[in-house]
Amino acid sequence: MRRFIYTMLFLVTCVVFSLSSVSAAEKGDAAKGKETFQNTCAACHGAEGKGDGVASAALDPKPRNLSDAAYVSTKTDEHLYKVISEGGASVGLSPMMAAWGGTLSEQDIWNVIAYVRQDICKCQYKAK
Repeated sequence: MRRFIYTMLFLVTCVVFSLSSVSAAEKGDAAKGKETFQNTCAACHGAEGKGDGVASAALDPKPRNLSDAAYVSTKTDEHLYKVISEGGASVGLSPMMAAWGGTLSEQDIWNVIAYVRQDICKCQYKAK
């Protein structure tokens, strides 16, 4: 009986970890993310995600350059999700990064992350 319980716990753990390792590209649609990014994020981050949007001149610190693969690849999809959803201050970053969780759906946020990963930084998370 114990062996069965341990086997089941092991299997459940494996399933949970395999589901949590799904990439943003698999959770989101980059094409839809591009549209959301252009309508929501580009004013600060710029059309190409370089941190040079029209509103960036008035911001201090300047918006993050999302095309910087060396930086973005050090951030998990979950970290990016939290920054977008809850704002920069939620993870110790700039409070100038607004929280979009009340405006964007969960799927919208995953779509934006997929777009950033696929088309802007062209990078995936790389564990240190």
